[in-house]
Amino acid sequence: MTDLNNILKNVREDDFIEYFLFPNLSVISEAEEETFLSTLLEECNKIIQEIAKDHLWHKDKLELVCRSTNMNKLNNIDSENVRFPPHLYGVTHFGENIEDEWLIVYIIFELTKRISGLIGRVCDADGEFLLIEAAEYVPNWANPDTANQRVFLYEGKIHIIQPEFDEEVDSKIDVFEAVSIILKNSQKTEASTDVQNAIADRISVYPENIKRNLHTAKVYLPIGIAAILKYEPNLISPVVYSFCNRDTIDMKVCSAKKYFPPENRVYTNVVFTKCLYAMLTHSKFIPDRRTGWNLPNCNNKEFKSHNLGVKIACGFEILASQARPSQDLDSDRAWQNYLKSLRKKNYFGDLLEHSREYNNLMNKAKEHYIKNRDSMYYSPLIGQKILKLMKTLEYSIDDFKNAEKDLHEEEDDSWLNINPEELDEYLRERYGKKKTHSFNSSSDASKFSQKINSFLNHVSDINGAEFPNTESPVKPPRSKKSKETVTFTKGTTQTESGNKINFDADAFGSAIQNILNFGIPEDDNWDLESDSGMSDYEDDIFVKNNSIEESKTQMTTYMDEMDKELAQTTIGESFIKKNGENFEDVENFRPVDIDMNALKNILESYKSQLGEAGPSSNMLGPMGVYLDIQEDKS
Repeated sequence: MTDLNNILKNVREDDFIEYFLFPNLSVISEAEEETFLSTLLEECNKIIQEIAKDHLWHKDKLELVCRSTNMNKLNNIDSENVRFPPHLYGVTHFGENIEDEWLIVYIIFELTKRISGLIGRVCDADGEFLLIEAAEYVPNWANPDTANQRVFLYEGKIHIIQPEFDEEVDSKIDVFEAVSIILKNSQKTEASTDVQNAIADRISVYPENIKRNLHTAKVYLPIGIAAILKYEPNLISPVVYSFCNRDTIDMKVCSAKKYFPPENRVYTNVVFTKCLYAMLTHSKFIPDRRTGWNLPNCNNKEFKSHNLGVKIACGFEILASQARPSQDLDSDRAWQNYLKSLRKKNYFGDLLEHSREYNNLMNKAKEHYIKNRDSMYYSPLIGQKILKLMKTLEYSIDDFKNAEKDLHEEEDDSWLNINPEELDEYLRERYGKKKTHSFNSSSDASKFSQKINSFLNHVSDINGAEFPNTESPVKPPRSKKSKETVTFTKGTTQTESGNKINFDADAFGSAIQNILNFGIPEDDNWDLESDSGMSDYEDDIFVKNNSIEESKTQMTTYMDEMDKELAQTTIGESFIKKNGENFEDVENFRPVDIDMNALKNILESYKSQLGEAGPSSNMLGPMGVYLDIQEDKS
C-alpha cells in the first residue's frame, strides 16, 4: 500500500525538475530541526527573490518546503531503499520552457555557494540530467543506473560519488551516507574540471538571461484585464497556457465573454517570456464577429495588438470560468488528467474496473485529489484569484487612456523567425565548431580510407563503439549477475572462471575485413579444401555431385566468362584509375583506384543529401569526419 500512496503523491507529468537542499545538521538536535529548517528556508527565499524577481515562471514557480525528520515519517517520504535527512524540497513543472529548469539549476548552485554547509541535488524525468549535459566528460563507469543519487552540488561545484569497484556495489547510495561523504571528503568527490566547465557554460547566461528572455508587446485589452496584469504580471503565464491548451468547452466560454466583454478596451504594455509570446503568436484563433471582437485587416499595423488582446482575453475567460471547482469530479478536467496519470503509473494494476478493490482505490484517489488539488497546478485556484482581483482592484479607464501615449515602443519580434545560417551559428556556439575535411588528392583519399579502416578496427561493445583518437574506457564494475568475464586473446580464450572458449581474434578480424573489402580471403581458415569451410554446405546438390577440385575449376571458368562479358561494356570507364603503375604483362592496364572511387561515391552521396541526414553523414559523423564539399569536383 505504501507504493500506492507514493503514486498518489508523486504522479506528475514528465516536464518537472526536483530539487533538494541538505544542510549540515551534525550539531543540531532533532528538537531543533524544524526551527533550523524554517530559518534556512527564509534565507533561501531571500536569495531566490533577489535572483528571480524579474522572472516570469512558465508553469510552476520555484518553491521550497521544509521536510524535517517528523515530516518525512508523517508523509512516508523515507522508505526501505531511500532515506532522507532533514532538508528543503521542491518540484517545479516547467512545461515548454526549458529555460526555467536551467534557471533553477543556477539558483541551486548559488544557494550552495552562498550558504555554508548546504548540499544540493537536482534531477528530472531523465534522472541525473547534469551528467547528460556533460556526457562527453563524465567518468566511464557513470550511466543512468550506476550514477543514480550520486550527483550533488556543494560550494557551487558538482560532486560525484564514485562507486566501489567490487562485486557488491549497489547503484543506489543512501542519501545520508552521500551527504556525509561530501562533507568529509569534498576534495575527492569534486568532479573533473571538464565536467565543471560543461555545466558552468550552460548556466553562465544567468541571471542576465532573465531579462534577455523577456519580450514586451503593445496589446489592446479590456480595461479589467489591463488592470489585473498591471497589478499581477505573473498571471500572463497561466493565461497563455490555458488559451493554448483550450478545448471545445473552453471555446464556448470564449464565445460567451461573460467576465471580460470587449466594450471598454485600452492599449497597454504586456510583458511575456519569449516562449510565452511565441506560443501565443503561433496559436491560430479567429474570434466570432457576433461577440464584438472584430479584428482589423491583417495588413493593418494594429492587427498584432488586437490579435494578441483577444487571445489573452480568452485565456482570462477560461480561467475565470473554472474558478469554482465542480463537485462532480467526472466533469472536472483537472481530475481527469490526474486520473490519466495514475493509470499510466499502473495505480490500479490489473484490477477489473468497478470491482470492489478497484472502487476502493478510486475513492482513495478522489480523496487525495480533493484534499491536495489547491497545491497542484490547478486552474480553479487561479480563477478564484482573478475573480477576487476583479472585485477588489480600483482603476480608472481615464488613467489608462492617458498612459497610452507614453507606452514603450513595441519590441522587434523578428527573433521568431530563424534562418538556416542563424541555426548553424547557434549550434556552433552551443556544441562547438566541427572540424571539416576537404579532399582534393589521391593521398587525401588514401588517408580517408585509412581513417575508415581505423574506425572499423576500434573496440565495440554493447555500449557502442569507441571513437578514434580516444582513450580506452575504464572497465566498468561487474554487476552481481555477471560472475564471469571473457578476455579475448589470440588463439584460445579463457574466462575468469576457467572455462575455455576457442576464439581466434586474428582470423575473425580477417574474415570481417575481407567481407568489407569484397575480397577473396587468403586466410587458411577459409580454405575451400578444409572440412570446416564446406561443412555447412554438405547437403547442397552442387557439393554432392562435384568434388572440391571440380567446384574450384567451375568457379574459375565462371569468373572468366563474366570478365569477358564485362570487357565488352563501358562499365570500367566509370572508375577512376591509378597513374604510374607498371604492369609489363598486361598492355595498357591501369588498376582501379579503390580509395578514390570509394571517396567519390561517398562525396556524391553526401552532396545529394543537401545538408540533411543521410547514409553518408550518418556513417561518417560517429567517426568524427565532417565533410566540406567544395564547388570544384577535383
